[in-house]
Amino acid sequence: MDKFKAFLKRKDIEISAKRYGIDALGAMAQGLFCSLLIGTIINTVGTQFGIGFLTSPVATVAGTDYTVGGLASAMSGPAMAVAIGYALHCPPLVLFSLITVGFASNALGGAGGPLAVLFVAIIASEIGKAVSKETKIDILLTPLVTIGVGVALSAWWAPALGKAAMKVGDIIMWATDLQPFLMGILVSLVVGIALTLPISSAAICAALGLTGLAGGAALAGCCAQMIGFAVMSFPENKWGGLISQGIGTSMLQMGNIVKNPKIWIAPCVTSMITGPIATCIFRLKMNGAAVSSGMGTCGFVGQIGVYTGWLNDIAAGTRGPITAFDWIGLLAASIVLPAVICPCINYFLKRIGWVREGDLKLD
Repeated sequence: MDKFKAFLKRKDIEISAKRYGIDALGAMAQGLFCSLLIGTIINTVGTQFGIGFLTSPVATVAGTDYTVGGLASAMSGPAMAVAIGYALHCPPLVLFSLITVGFASNALGGAGGPLAVLFVAIIASEIGKAVSKETKIDILLTPLVTIGVGVALSAWWAPALGKAAMKVGDIIMWATDLQPFLMGILVSLVVGIALTLPISSAAICAALGLTGLAGGAALAGCCAQMIGFAVMSFPENKWGGLISQGIGTSMLQMGNIVKNPKIWIAPCVTSMITGPIATCIFRLKMNGAAVSSGMGTCGFVGQIGVYTGWLNDIAAGTRGPITAFDWIGLLAASIVLPAVICPCINYFLKRIGWVREGDLKLD
C-alpha cells in the first residue's frame, strides 16, 4: 500500500473531491467558454451586425458548412477534455491525446455530452499519467493507452451518462414549468451558491442541459450573487471591486465568507427573491447555450445567452418579436433588482451586528 501511495504521489494522481469536483469541473467550464460560448457569441455578433466573414462558411466538413463560430462550437468536446487534463497536470502526450477522448465522449454523450466528457476525461487522464514515461516506447504507449481507455469508456459510458444528465435536467425543467415559484427559489439559490463556491455553476448547467424557465432562474441566482456582492461591497472595494465581482466572479468573496459566513445571507436571500420573479412575473427563459445559465453577468455571457435564445426561438417560429417587457425582465432580474435588494438586506444585517465594516473587503 505504501508503494502504491508513493506511485500515485510520484505521478501526481490525487484522488480527491477538490481535484475532481473543483479543479477539473472549473477547468471544464473554461474549455466550454473557449469553444461553445465563444462560438455562439461570434455567430450572434456576425448575424446581428451583418459581418460577412463571421456569417459565411469558412470550411466544409463531411458536407456540413461551418462558420468561424461554428468551428469553435464544434470543438467543445476536445476543449473541455484538454482543459480537464490541464487541471489534472497531465504531461504533454496525455494532454494532446485527450483531444480525441473529448471528441468521442462529447459526441457519444449527445445533449448530455459535457457530463460524459468530465467523467471519461478524468479517468483517461489519470490512467494516461500512470503509464506516462514508464517505458522506452512512451511516445507510442502513452497515446495508445490514453486514447484507447478514453474511447472505450466513451463507447461504454457516454450514452448512458448523457441520457442520465439530460433526464435530471429535464426533471428540473419540468418541475420549474409546473411549479415556477418554488422551483424558481430552489434553482436560483442552488445555482447561485454554486457560482460563488469554488466549483463551476456553468459546468453544472451545461452538464444538465439546464435551459428554459429553469435556466432563467439559474441566471437570476448567479446574477444575485455577482451583482449583489459587487454593489453591497462597493464602500469597501470601490470601482475595482464592482467590476471584478460584477462582471468577473463573486468567488472572490470566498475568503471573506469563510471568515464570516453571515455576509452570504444577503446574496442568497436576494437569489430566493429574484428567482421566482424571473420565472413567475417575467417568464425569463434561457434558450441559448445551457452553459450560459450558470454564467450570471460574467462578461455578460448570461444576458447574451438569453438574447441568443430569443433569436433562436424567433427563427424557429416559437415566439414573436422581442418586446420592451422582455428587455425589462432581463435587466431587472439580472442587474437592477440584485443591485437594489442585496444592499438593503446587508444594511439590515449591519444594523443587527451580523456584518461589520471591512467584512467584504477584498485583498
